[in-house]
Amino acid sequence: MRRRQFFALGAALALAPRLRAEDAAWPTRPVRLILPFTPGGSTDFQGRILCDMLSRHFGQQFYIDYKPGAGSNIGVAEVARSTPDGYTLGWITVASHAINPTLYAKLPFDHLRDFAPVSMIGQFPNLLVVNPALPVTTVPELIALVKREPGKYAFASSGVGTSLHLSGEMFKVMTGTDMIHVPYKGGGPAISDVIGGQVHMTFGNMPTVLPHARGGKVRAIAVTSAERWFNAPDIPAIAETVPGFLAISWHGVAFPARTPQAIIDRLASAIHRALATSEMQEKLAAGGSKATPMSPREFAAFIREDTERWAKAIRAAGVHID
Repeated sequence: MRRRQFFALGAALALAPRLRAEDAAWPTRPVRLILPFTPGGSTDFQGRILCDMLSRHFGQQFYIDYKPGAGSNIGVAEVARSTPDGYTLGWITVASHAINPTLYAKLPFDHLRDFAPVSMIGQFPNLLVVNPALPVTTVPELIALVKREPGKYAFASSGVGTSLHLSGEMFKVMTGTDMIHVPYKGGGPAISDVIGGQVHMTFGNMPTVLPHARGGKVRAIAVTSAERWFNAPDIPAIAETVPGFLAISWHGVAFPARTPQAIIDRLASAIHRALATSEMQEKLAAGGSKATPMSPREFAAFIREDTERWAKAIRAAGVHID
């Protein structure tokens, strides 16, 4: 028995340096980035930017594999099931790793246990805009108006359970106001009806609604980030009136759980170098995103905190998807 244990220990010790050497040499072949959305959108654009930068850095191809469906759950589940060898990487977002864990009654993965977060890539806020006929220009004025007539005013969203919807629910909870939610099949129809006056306001994705605010079609009230946003410093943050308010859309990358830490750290370092370049920052900014590097540990902690933040709004709204 002791002889077998001795040889097993010797084999393990002999194997360990080889595994560490392989990890240090990673990547030695192409790396797949699973994108849980369809081609052509802003997420695809940002994923392509990242793959290009990493391919140049490592001298190995990083390529996108599109796996859309079920609110991103199909693609994200495939990441969780993949071999943790560093050659399958997943694009994760506020939906997959902060909203869906509470929104869905059951998911085919555990968003904390089944993943090894690498780094956030970027983030952008929503923007609270109102129809110009609404007699408010600030958050305090809006809160006072809605409180005077509870249930009279409505906000549009891109659908039940989206960040637009839940930003509104979070606003209601944290301000003690009562508004009607009007869901649409997308952010485009939602902002169109705010412009047309059919709905009073929306917490729209900033890249989508800011041009309408600049064009005078809607009035910008405040951003949902913790502070004023870099490309619109004249617009205040809701948090300036409602301390602690934060509803941010974000995206990052994660490996399957049990991926070697050396590989995780090596990729995180490369991503942080890429995000520090003016090229990457300018390309992200063109889509309204701010480069936001985080260490693997910081990113994991942020995901846990953001899950709880969104969970409060989801539970308050009584929203769930079976």
